[in-house]
Amino acid sequence: MEEYNFTEIEARWQKHWEEQGTFHTAEVEGKTKYYCLVMFPYPSGDLHVGHGRNYILGDALMRWKRKLGYNVMFPIGWDAFGLPAENCALEHNTSPRVWTEGNIRRMREQINAWGIGFDWEREVATCDPDYYKWTQLIFLWMYEKGLAYRREASVNWCPDCNTVLANEQVIGGHCERCEAEVYLKRLEQWFFRITDYAEELLKDAEDLEGWPERVRTMQANWIGRSEGVDIHFKLDDGRDIPCFTTRQDTIFGATYAVISPDHPEIESIVKGTSEEARAMDFIKEFRATATQRKLEEVEKEGVFTGRYLINPVNEERIPLWIANYVVGEYGTGAIMAVPAHDQRDFEFAGKYGLPIRMVISPDGESKDASTMDAAYVESGVMVNSDRFDGLDNETGKVKIADYMEEKGIGSRCVRYKLRDWLISRQRYWGTPIPIIYCEKCGTVPVPESDLPVLLPELDEWKPTGESPLKDLSSFVETTCPACGAQARRETDTMDTFVDSTWYYLRYLDPADSEKPWDPHAADYWVPVDMYIGGIEHAILHLLYSRFVARVFADVNYLNTREPFANLFTQGMICKNGAKMSKSKGNAIPADDLIQRFGTDTVRLYTLFVGPPEKDVEWIDRGVEGCSRFINRLWRVVDTVSAFKAGDGLAPEDLSPDELALLRKAHWAIKKVKEDIEGKFHFNTAISAVMELVNDMYRLMPKGAGEMPDTTKAVMRFAAEAGVQMISPMTPHVCEEMWRKLGHSGMLLETPFPEHDEALLKTETVNIVVQVNGKLRGNIGVPAGAGREEVEKAAREQESIAKWLEGKTVRKAVFVKDRLINFVVL
Repeated sequence: MEEYNFTEIEARWQKHWEEQGTFHTAEVEGKTKYYCLVMFPYPSGDLHVGHGRNYILGDALMRWKRKLGYNVMFPIGWDAFGLPAENCALEHNTSPRVWTEGNIRRMREQINAWGIGFDWEREVATCDPDYYKWTQLIFLWMYEKGLAYRREASVNWCPDCNTVLANEQVIGGHCERCEAEVYLKRLEQWFFRITDYAEELLKDAEDLEGWPERVRTMQANWIGRSEGVDIHFKLDDGRDIPCFTTRQDTIFGATYAVISPDHPEIESIVKGTSEEARAMDFIKEFRATATQRKLEEVEKEGVFTGRYLINPVNEERIPLWIANYVVGEYGTGAIMAVPAHDQRDFEFAGKYGLPIRMVISPDGESKDASTMDAAYVESGVMVNSDRFDGLDNETGKVKIADYMEEKGIGSRCVRYKLRDWLISRQRYWGTPIPIIYCEKCGTVPVPESDLPVLLPELDEWKPTGESPLKDLSSFVETTCPACGAQARRETDTMDTFVDSTWYYLRYLDPADSEKPWDPHAADYWVPVDMYIGGIEHAILHLLYSRFVARVFADVNYLNTREPFANLFTQGMICKNGAKMSKSKGNAIPADDLIQRFGTDTVRLYTLFVGPPEKDVEWIDRGVEGCSRFINRLWRVVDTVSAFKAGDGLAPEDLSPDELALLRKAHWAIKKVKEDIEGKFHFNTAISAVMELVNDMYRLMPKGAGEMPDTTKAVMRFAAEAGVQMISPMTPHVCEEMWRKLGHSGMLLETPFPEHDEALLKTETVNIVVQVNGKLRGNIGVPAGAGREEVEKAAREQESIAKWLEGKTVRKAVFVKDRLINFVVL
């Protein structure tokens, strides 16, 4: 028997695929396309088996779709800009470019060692000028449409990374990268106006049937749509302080108002009041500790501004407080406080001795609010609300909104929690923002003909909280493209998530020097048919990409508004109960396992370890089990490679054991197709093939010469089917076995076998017979046979009857078509 030498086999097939350009794909009119995409990686260095799940899953899907006849594009690239690369380069005292390019070379080698069939002719790296030239053009499109703008704002500041973060990059008040505690800081920053598309992004997400419900819900919650009323409160100095509310039915219960410490007018509001000093201390403390998405978690605190607002429905003067639980950029940054019907307001009022007035009652009876131990937030009947008394509060919402619009003291509106996307970064390793500042002309976009604005090489720098480019005169000093006067460049770089919003389009032709992508190629390939990646990108990359695709459509450069038709979020691979990572010391190097067991074994176990959408525990002995299975299949193929294929394999010509194996092969073909197609349950598909191989071993005698020709024909059919079915998971050894079976064409291009439904309609079934729960034999009976027929057949079988002889049968537990268990004394 020929030895299974995985090292030689895998190296040879990888070389063959590379030399033949097997995985390069072009548009083929008339052939159904399938754009399969895995989220491109940060080039961070050595990969471990936890990294492999994403790539191996995508590769197996790519190979599966090719077997089904699709024209599949499966590209790869590198998300190469950003803080991780810059921080690592600083740590290792090298330049980010040298660090990044070295990691790309290393990771490319490792990915190829996994046998991943990427189309390397389409490779991109976001740090290449040929790529970020077009990222800069996309910025200019945004600017021209009024979607890119610069303003001063309170922003999330990471003190360790020394840069601002978008709201989406702050997790529980901490930087998603380094986990440092984040605080607010006032800076002039560039934003993308994603809020212009909030309603569309929210509504269209409902139609993304190919996306996990969990991701759609996360995006909907992040966008946070609220319908309500902007109420026009007047400050005691006459200026307007609008307050947004979704509970206009409680307006008569407003006993005070609260304003964010980050409100743009807060300093002028408190100026000159008796509370100015205390208020300013509170504002400074808030900005040093708060983040925009953490406010609901903090203990509610505040100070009186020394000012009052006038409630427009009853002319009542209510005190205006500064409170740390008001989000400065949500709504208007000021809200009316109704402590009887909002728990946050209730706790705040109790803490500072502010009045509480009930205006919604469960039974229509007004109650003393001093008896309340919590806010009443359910529906009810309006009380203490002037002309609206007696209305149910849902009707009251409509009536009061009508009244406010009639009187000009309020207007219906929709608000969102989603904030505009902050894209400025005060770091070096990123795409330069293509803007020039001129004293005469103001803010001037760099002309498209002058792109790219090249990122200069820096010999040495440290993050200081300001862009290191500001000290490089050769970069900063330029001339105004409008008037020719001396001017200066923008020195902030873009958030790396801008780079990744459109990379799936650059794959269409990464060598194109005239345009970012070919619209005709986009018409063929886009949207992406299956996008595979982590759920952690639900409200970052995925939401940003959906937004930017709509901008592309609006500038008539893309004919779809949704970039990804289907999304699959794979689970993590864990070791010792924790996500596998080098920092936790539980990472398993892929190279070591490949050297010991071979690539196909590592691929097989990665797919077999569990449902791909779930987090799974990596168990070392499972790799050994997968290695044994591949060797078993190899030995079967080696044995049957000399057998001739059967002509017809008519069931009536086969023995019961031969027919059972033939049926098992057709069952496996059907199950594998059902498990992979649409569900990606490669784990259960692999299990089906393992069952088939086990059945083949039971039928195969020690001496192959003893087999009847019909047995050989069935064995050959089952072996070929097994190799076909397992080939997307273990491509190297399967291509080799396909050759051993006498085939000359590529298995990758060989259509997947079809099952025969007639063979799956079993006329007889195998019933397990137990006595007191212990297996005592098996019997064949007609499918669907009842209890009496099965019990009679079992008692008549000699090997089972001996276990019942002289015993009293108390009962027989029966499961149709599966089992009968005699309970005896």
